[in-house]
Amino acid sequence: MLAAIRATRTAMSTEGLYRLLAWASPVFPTGAFSYSHGLEAAAEDGSVHDRATLQAWIAAVVRRGSGRIDADILRDAWRAATAGDEAMLAEANRRGRAYRATAELALESGQQGAAFLAAYGATWTDPHPNPPPLAGEGACHAAVFGAAAWRAGVALDDALTAYLHAFAANLMSAGLRLGIVGQTDGQRILSALEPVVSAAVAASLARDVPDFGSATFAADLASVMHETQYSRLFRS
Repeated sequence: MLAAIRATRTAMSTEGLYRLLAWASPVFPTGAFSYSHGLEAAAEDGSVHDRATLQAWIAAVVRRGSGRIDADILRDAWRAATAGDEAMLAEANRRGRAYRATAELALESGQQGAAFLAAYGATWTDPHPNPPPLAGEGACHAAVFGAAAWRAGVALDDALTAYLHAFAANLMSAGLRLGIVGQTDGQRILSALEPVVSAAVAASLARDVPDFGSATFAADLASVMHETQYSRLFRS
């Protein structure tokens, strides 16, 4: 499977790699650090309480939850940008905004998308390409990331890998701040998730558009519970 991904990879310029690293970095101001994606509620009720349960939780979200949704939206937005099809790009963005199980998950994607566009437009437009034309209708983070990655000359598989790694790393970081694991176990989780992310990238590249969807009911319920949780560190 990993060999199949590598077979589709094209050489990336130094500039493209630099931009991809910048946009997937935790210091890029999307506000990702303020969201736990329902993990805080799962920690509160004890569902996620150690390295094994945190790793399993993140893997499930990446494979079958919002990670799967975002991977397909990023893929479709990248392909729309490749084709110069703004209607297709707008449709991918709308699906990415609509397919969120809870209000907090919708806020998470929309806020990060708007923040990505704002930072991109303020810092990367000269001499870099203009930002994706989605700000007027509300931005889905995965969609604007995918379109921006194409405009930077980043291959689709590389963009997917960077995005899903950043997604998984942010959930691991939330687990650190919630006291579920320490720094070393957090890195062990990221190491163990490498084949999970690789498989998720390959699955998105192979999946047909009608197969769009997710199935992480426990994570969605945790997000619902988080909306009324009394004591909270995170916005989701």
